Amino acid sequence: MSARSVSRRVQRHTITLVAVCGLAFSASAAEVVALGASNTYGKGVNRGEDFPAQLEMMLRGKGVQVSVANAGINGDTTAGMLSRFDSAVDGSTRVLVLQPGGNDARKGVGDQRAGNISAIMAKAAQRRIKVVMVENGMLRGLPHQVDGQHLTPDGYRMLAASLLPRVIGGLRK
Repeated sequence: MSARSVSRRVQRHTITLVAVCGLAFSASAAEVVALGASNTYGKGVNRGEDFPAQLEMMLRGKGVQVSVANAGINGDTTAGMLSRFDSAVDGSTRVLVLQPGGNDARKGVGDQRAGNISAIMAKAAQRRIKVVMVENGMLRGLPHQVDGQHLTPDGYRMLAASLLPRVIGGLRK
């Protein structure tokens, strides 16, 4: 058994113990949805190394029993995210992590970006969902793959760590 699998098994048992003892953040699982493009999906890294998966592990490590759904699609635009909102977000969603990316500009529809983001924010507000924005500036200074666009597993871990307090705050409301 590898050290990584032992660590995961210990972490799972610790999470279970915390939940059984009643120290978990809430009795029911709150849902977080990460809606975005390739840096949400985790292009170029293994599943589980993307920021939504790492965020879920960090939340659970803090005793917050929550699932984080990865609704990222490589190459997606904000129009695509807006059109997928209703299928990505359901009645249990409490926090939306929105990563609009830069595909609108690359695909010649940059003029639609602000309006689409506003529409996504309005839909979330109607459902009383807290929105945590991940603008491209948050990716600066983090480790990137050789393409200069997408983060490494460490970069995604660092991004998840920076989002952690804001997501916890959104779950508390």
